Amino acid sequence: MRLIQITDCHLHADPEARSRMGVPFRQLQRVLDRARALRPDLLLVTGDISQDETPASYRHAARAFSAMECPWFWFPGNHDRPQYMNEEREILDEVDLGDWRLVMLDSRLSGQAHGEIGKAQLQELALKLEEDERPVLLALHHPPIELGSTWLDAIGLADREAFWQTLAAYGQVRAILFGHAHQAYTARHASAHGDIAIYGCPATADQFLGGSPTFAIDEASRPGLRVVDLEEGALSTWVERVDL
Repeated sequence: MRLIQITDCHLHADPEARSRMGVPFRQLQRVLDRARALRPDLLLVTGDISQDETPASYRHAARAFSAMECPWFWFPGNHDRPQYMNEEREILDEVDLGDWRLVMLDSRLSGQAHGEIGKAQLQELALKLEEDERPVLLALHHPPIELGSTWLDAIGLADREAFWQTLAAYGQVRAILFGHAHQAYTARHASAHGDIAIYGCPATADQFLGGSPTFAIDEASRPGLRVVDLEEGALSTWVERVDL
């Protein structure tokens, strides 16, 4: 099972609208071209699909994702409007991957840049983990750990302590994917059941400079994607970039 993660597309109603470093829709198309060549079984989009929060931006995205010739799923980031997303493609919270489960959390807080999972959703997560012992790939928009970048950490996951306390009782979660940070990232979280791998993904739009105390664009980095190969209880992953 090959899953490809893309994130932070930041599209506009006008597909030719520019970001700080390029044209987000064109960059998304280049990333999807590369993704298609990698023959994924599933495409996962981890939030911030839109920049201007218009229905048209989600229509552009949905058409582009639907051309991938594989199932695709998305959930919102802090820039998104879930009601517009649901008009194009239903937002799900779980996908059965056979030997694995993909569980998706909504960390969006309306009107806020930082995220929060919330008590009710954490309780639902605990119930999901109680009912099935298959390995879990967990995905959310906001990073569940500090990244060492002051401004980004200030708009990360506000209830990450409660998040990790919830996971502490279960051993099924093997890895976590997140967006929001606009950069590749790898870390591990130690638990009583073994380490949990944590992975950030390059944006399809602009890249952020890792470790910067204040907001900064990484002008040397390129848009990209993360490949995740899932087998019987095993996971391998890497990042690929595209030339513009």
